[in-house]
Amino acid sequence: MNKTEISEIRKLFKKDKYRIDSLAACYVDVDKEKTFVLKEALTSLSEEELLYHLGIFHKCLGGTLGKNLINMEFPLDAEFGEGQQKFLLNLRDSGLKEEEILQKFFDLIIANYPSSEKYYIVAIHGNYDVPGKGKDGEILDDASDVIYEYMLCAICPVKLSKAALGYDSAANRIGEIIRDWVVEAPEKAFLFPAFNDRGPDIHSILYYTKKPEELFPEFIDTVFGTIPPLSPVTQTETFNTLITETLGDEVSLEIVQRVQENVSEVIEQCKDVPEPVELTAYEMKELLGKSGVEKERLESFDETFKEVAGEKTTIIANNLPVVKQLSIKAPDIEIKVKPESASLISHKLVDGVLSIVIPVGEGVEVNGIPVKHIRDKEQ
Repeated sequence: MNKTEISEIRKLFKKDKYRIDSLAACYVDVDKEKTFVLKEALTSLSEEELLYHLGIFHKCLGGTLGKNLINMEFPLDAEFGEGQQKFLLNLRDSGLKEEEILQKFFDLIIANYPSSEKYYIVAIHGNYDVPGKGKDGEILDDASDVIYEYMLCAICPVKLSKAALGYDSAANRIGEIIRDWVVEAPEKAFLFPAFNDRGPDIHSILYYTKKPEELFPEFIDTVFGTIPPLSPVTQTETFNTLITETLGDEVSLEIVQRVQENVSEVIEQCKDVPEPVELTAYEMKELLGKSGVEKERLESFDETFKEVAGEKTTIIANNLPVVKQLSIKAPDIEIKVKPESASLISHKLVDGVLSIVIPVGEGVEVNGIPVKHIRDKEQ
């Protein structure tokens, strides 16, 4: 799914326009026991309860694509026989109303979700009559020929509200308010099937994680049967390893600067494209070549990429820190430079010592104190 398609589905959870047929939920205690299971139509909820739930579903499709929202495809073995994709498809087709499959679904999550705290699992089923689009891109509400049947599931932590003072109207005094267990924003969620090309794609799923570094790969593998993606930090580490493995002792400040500039340039060129910029082995190789890496160094790059990253791995360029700043570290110092100023950085020998040179000009501050001039050490 791209940003435009995610935005379209997210609009289904507005108060007056939601497309939800049924809701099923369960509360899990610290002993991983289901305290209760809820199955009902949203019309039975109070207005406040409805708004709280719509807020949860809305947040399940928020964040950055490729970072908080991750597209995943089912491998072939998950789609045959009694694989996870078939299980989720049966669950969706049941409308969350078949007791046996619903309980099996809740039990699967509880057995594999790595949490020792209380949490709330809530799933919804809905049908969206997808409106057509005219040649000018305008939505045509009366020109629909696609029904998007979906299920969305969220896992929300349940935590004790913070201690605070409040007004007790009965006693007419300020005192400690009663603390209670509160359902918080979702930590994990998934949408199945994915809404690709403005229609259902039963071969794909959209996964949400509030914290990109906590993907829970074993949970993903067991519940969905898909290959867990690399986290943003791991993608950065992989990107850096590919450069060092390819260049060896030939890594230079100039090449690293050019790589940073070229990654930023690619992202800028694709800023109007709704999908995140992905770097495959081929694109990474082209990027390094454009950045000045010699052809001889790139002859075995495909094999290096396969060993370091994996055969089918892609790196999301938008997740790389280089697009936000150039960070130069030495044992006792750290310099951070905006991408647009990275070309100003150079290095040379000063009194026989390799040094980073930064032209500063006017407007220099040290600890917030404006520095008018810098004295030469020989003066």
